Amino acid sequence: MDDMPTPRPRGRGIYLLPNLFTTGGLFAGYYAIIAATQGRFDDACIAVFVAAILDGLDGRVARLTNTQSEFGVQYDSLADLVSFGLAPSLVMYHWALAGMKLDGATPGKIGWVAAFLYAACAALRLARFNSQVGQVDKRWFVGLASPAAAGLVASFVWTCEELGYNGEQLRYAALAVTVAAALLMVSRFRYYSFKGAGPRHDRVPFLAIVVVLAALIAVAIWPPGVLLAICGGYALCGPGYWAWRRVRRLPPEDAT
Repeated sequence: MDDMPTPRPRGRGIYLLPNLFTTGGLFAGYYAIIAATQGRFDDACIAVFVAAILDGLDGRVARLTNTQSEFGVQYDSLADLVSFGLAPSLVMYHWALAGMKLDGATPGKIGWVAAFLYAACAALRLARFNSQVGQVDKRWFVGLASPAAAGLVASFVWTCEELGYNGEQLRYAALAVTVAAALLMVSRFRYYSFKGAGPRHDRVPFLAIVVVLAALIAVAIWPPGVLLAICGGYALCGPGYWAWRRVRRLPPEDAT
């Protein structure tokens, strides 16, 4: 009987590539926490956005190289909890919410409780997303995605720093932004995911390319303010879409 050559198992080293992007995002989130504790809030906010960029790349790299794995999914979720849960909450706490203690013991407790609320809601949002994979319309997110919420918090801090305000001056505005971002993450509001739903979404109108190009130019001119406008506008899209449907008296959509 002829000896058939034993097929060599496919090397597993290629799986390192998407996980490197995930690790980079985790490092950026951890760096944001360290920078915030040292009072370098601009660097901390930039690190949060770097983490968001890397988070968007790791999944695409995994799909392009056909290296998706359950390990990668779980690792990405844990990294997101650090980068988009703990990091933004601690950046906001060190920048403004810690200053709530200037108004007394009870407001001081409200400050750190609000920071914890944000981190807890980010964890709940990630857990809900993982449990609903394959069960929901991929065109929509149920609740504000944690990277978008982190971008809202980070861009708010970054813009205020650029304009010369400190956290103690805007501690109540910071409290409102933190709580609003937290609650939007666990809300049932629907947000467009920009993932499309089939071949007809592979092509985009020429106007969309022009808008993206204009947005990139605007970000290059004044990153914090433009990013705040983009993140804030996106965060308002969920409640706005819900209100529009209520006014039009359209039937409620299944958000599960």
